[in-house]
Amino acid sequence: MKEITRLSREQRESIAKYGARTFWPAGFAIYEQGAVADGVFIVVRGQVALRNPVASGRSFVPWVATPGETFGGEGLETEARYASQARAEDETETLHLSTARFSALMREQPTHALALVRQLMAERTEILDKFGQYATLTVEQRLVAALVRMAQSREVPGDVAPQESVVVSRRLLGELVGATRESISLVLGRLSAEGLIQRAGNGLVIADLDGLVGRMARQGAAAHPSITLYDERAASGADARE
Repeated sequence: MKEITRLSREQRESIAKYGARTFWPAGFAIYEQGAVADGVFIVVRGQVALRNPVASGRSFVPWVATPGETFGGEGLETEARYASQARAEDETETLHLSTARFSALMREQPTHALALVRQLMAERTEILDKFGQYATLTVEQRLVAALVRMAQSREVPGDVAPQESVVVSRRLLGELVGATRESISLVLGRLSAEGLIQRAGNGLVIADLDGLVGRMARQGAAAHPSITLYDERAASGADARE
């Protein structure tokens, strides 16, 4: 799995001189879809989920920003409006760089500004990769990939194993994977039976991160041979010869 790209703690501290620091309680809506947008947000602590409504009152989550990652970058466009709702999933701390302050960062600290632009581009690439998964991966493969990313994107103390501090909301996981509740429950049942995850109330604890990573690698390797391209012209020629 590709290493997660994000701004380092040192880069965030330097950029913080240009941004407004805000603390958000869990569940708080930072902005609504369609609201006037300005600048870009950087997550310092916690996580922020972007949501878009779909049919039947459900929501789809295209991106979850964790420490060192950004959201709301559409605010750097001209006359921009937010494309999604942003909500703090945990107690969260963010930096907000308005368009004016982002321009000041580019003038005065081009190295840090370039790092931020590279971060924005890396996240755009990851979102495009995620949408590609919906056409090529099964529900189980998408779910395992989402669990691994959620675990690997958290910042935890060096003496704590990543999975020991990661509790993933089942609701958020369903919105990330974009599948029915029934199909997700079946996959979670299998992963739980194999000891890879454990249920914790309305959330999930990752019990064996290495096992999930290994499972994802095996699934990825097995996926390629199973793809068969159907050449209609070759088939038609064979029928004609017969």
